[in-house]
Amino acid sequence: MDISVVIPLYNEEASLSELYEWIDGVMDNHGFSYEILFVDDGSKDSSWAVIEKLSLANPNVRGISFRRNYGKAAALNVGFQHAEGEVVITMDADLQDSPEEIPDLYNMIKKEGYDMVSGWKKKRYDPLSKTIPTKLFNFVTRIVSGIRLHDFNCGLKAYRSDLVKSIEVFGEMHRYIPVLAKRAGFGHIGEKVVQHQKRKHGKTKYGPGRFFKGFLDLLTISFMTRFGCRPMHLFGLLGTLLFLAGLVIAGYLAYGKFILLEYRMTERPLFYFGLLAMILGTQLFIAGFLGELISRSAPDRNVYQLKQMTSNIKVSDCE
Repeated sequence: MDISVVIPLYNEEASLSELYEWIDGVMDNHGFSYEILFVDDGSKDSSWAVIEKLSLANPNVRGISFRRNYGKAAALNVGFQHAEGEVVITMDADLQDSPEEIPDLYNMIKKEGYDMVSGWKKKRYDPLSKTIPTKLFNFVTRIVSGIRLHDFNCGLKAYRSDLVKSIEVFGEMHRYIPVLAKRAGFGHIGEKVVQHQKRKHGKTKYGPGRFFKGFLDLLTISFMTRFGCRPMHLFGLLGTLLFLAGLVIAGYLAYGKFILLEYRMTERPLFYFGLLAMILGTQLFIAGFLGELISRSAPDRNVYQLKQMTSNIKVSDCE
């Protein structure tokens, strides 16, 4: 199968039939073998009934329905697990992503050798209440992650199949799939300017709270990328520096008390800062040590992403 189109959705019954016809027309025009995988994230409307109807009419349409709303990241993660195409395309169900972009995205993966291609909605039709926070979010993410993309949150993306099988998406991590891909060793990440359509039905599911959650997830993924397997490198370093600072302060105060006989140590506010620094330093060091114990006992501690093997290596040799 050439392409799997994974579409997470929540209360999008008015858009699904039109979206399906649009995708089906593009696939037929370019001769792609394909599947459309709708993942219903606990919709309260008739979205699932529409998906079932489309699936009965065309076996290329498959659907998965959650019992409740888990979020876009969960829907993508399950969709990735069930996708069977060599190239996986993701897009939103609200008709704001254009299926006409699929052939170019497919060619960038298959012919130009990208591991992943992210869409860039250079011209947007969203209100300022969404575009301004989005620009700020993308700017911060570029700085923190070191990945030079203009639009991390664009739902229209293309992936190699082995990439989506190698990552786990959770929380609000769908915004940071490029970061997860880079962490998994898929560093050839491209970008393509894509069309952005005006919303025809319903209303946006994104509010200010999601940007705040996304920022917290950015901090989480940044920590996990850099120190997930070596927490002592962060906590141990900070703890050692704090403890040494407290030790220097204690030495300075002891010199003033016992050598210069100028004051009592406990009369100086600096004494309490030094004591606090040593206590916090010790706690951070212990936190790093415990983090190392947990990390080294994790079941996937020595699980690595393999790119390829020569034909004379058996699978059992790598387990």
